[in-house]
Amino acid sequence: MRILFVGGTGTISMAITRLLAEQGHELYLLNRGNRNAALPENVKVIKADIENEEEVRGKLEGMEFDCVGEFIGFVPAQVERDFRLFAGKTKQYIYISSASAYQKPPKGYVITEETPLENPYWEYSRNKKACEAYLMERYEKDGFPVTIVRPSHTYDERSIPLGVHGKNGSWQVVARIMEGKPVIIHGDGSSLWTITHNSDFAKGYVGLIGKQEAIGEAFHITSDESVSWNEIYEAIAAALGKELKPYYVSSQMLAKLGPDYDFIGSLTGDKSNSVVFDNSKLKALVPDFAATLSVREGVKKTVEYILAHPEYQIPDEEFDQWCDKVIETLDKVSI
Repeated sequence: MRILFVGGTGTISMAITRLLAEQGHELYLLNRGNRNAALPENVKVIKADIENEEEVRGKLEGMEFDCVGEFIGFVPAQVERDFRLFAGKTKQYIYISSASAYQKPPKGYVITEETPLENPYWEYSRNKKACEAYLMERYEKDGFPVTIVRPSHTYDERSIPLGVHGKNGSWQVVARIMEGKPVIIHGDGSSLWTITHNSDFAKGYVGLIGKQEAIGEAFHITSDESVSWNEIYEAIAAALGKELKPYYVSSQMLAKLGPDYDFIGSLTGDKSNSVVFDNSKLKALVPDFAATLSVREGVKKTVEYILAHPEYQIPDEEFDQWCDKVIETLDKVSI
């Protein structure tokens, strides 16, 4: 098939790019060329800024696709632009939304695609919901061939999945574990969560490409393994060969003490809620889909990769000092 990705080199999309290239599809990536060095040789790059609509229209003139995948559309204006660019040019348009848009707090812990989209805590999630609403309207009124995909917490070899971290990513938490310092975990660490390695996510996504039955439908793609946050952090410490020293702080308290880190959105609006995803709808259409990389195996692979690649060991002194200050402050209160 001839496929175009808007983006194509991010945490979610890179594994999909690699899988499609391995399968021999004619794959084009439309991006600014910032992270293309590791791309398979048979992937073609159209270098352009998607925000420059006229430039993109000119570079895509005369081209048609079996599928267009949008990975970097976060607000309605961006998918409105996509409709103008791709209507009549593709047989399928797959939009990456977010499972964080599901109802918070959830009325039930099992999440299906029928769970309402209602998250009052996180603007990111509300914008994703608005993008979905626009695209489904275009499907219903104009026949735009949209498929909605909702990832939950998807990770790759470049970033360890965490609940509480700073603006520079996961490394500073890794450093704290290695140094024997306490690590902040939201709540008591017992809430259930699902993390999905991007190589597993890719299998579900690729399985939806070219499926007529997926047009006008929404699917989430996650692992079937649900674990506690304590288990996730213990897996990180085990991969490092270090003892985990958890320091538990409620999500509400973290939101008060860390306004610069948007814990209201990322925790109260997402990660502090126990959720279990039902992937039955995806499996009915892609029956061979299975997430095979366990949390412990996936985290171990990621830790080993980051330790072997210093470019992903990005210090975050500000976050480190904030953690120390929070722990010191709460210790004094509890005395």
